[in-house]
Amino acid sequence: MNVYVQVNTSGEQSKFGLHPDDALDFIERLEAFPRLKPQGLMTLAVFSDDADRVRPCFTLLRRQRDQAQRLHHQMTELSMGMSGDYELAIREGATVVRFGQAIFGPRPTPNAHCWPGPAE
Repeated sequence: MNVYVQVNTSGEQSKFGLHPDDALDFIERLEAFPRLKPQGLMTLAVFSDDADRVRPCFTLLRRQRDQAQRLHHQMTELSMGMSGDYELAIREGATVVRFGQAIFGPRPTPNAHCWPGPAE
């Protein structure tokens, strides 16, 4: 199964994923699971309109991917960027972006209270 390893590059508690300091150790241990084929890393940046706050999330993930490739050469992908920040993500090396809201518009979800609006 092709998989991505999620890394919490924003440090926000509302986001999931490995702490960046733990990601490479986790990736190294994936060899014990031969049915998993790590393809790359993924992250959700801080929810902000400020590129100076968003860019470091993407830069960190790209650096981590570069290090991860030493452990698993097939880890070439970077899934980062969504409807509001995809251009910045692409400039930082994204190979996969998610455009849900740009295509379908906002949708009500059971956890919508977790996403009240951009961080100040």
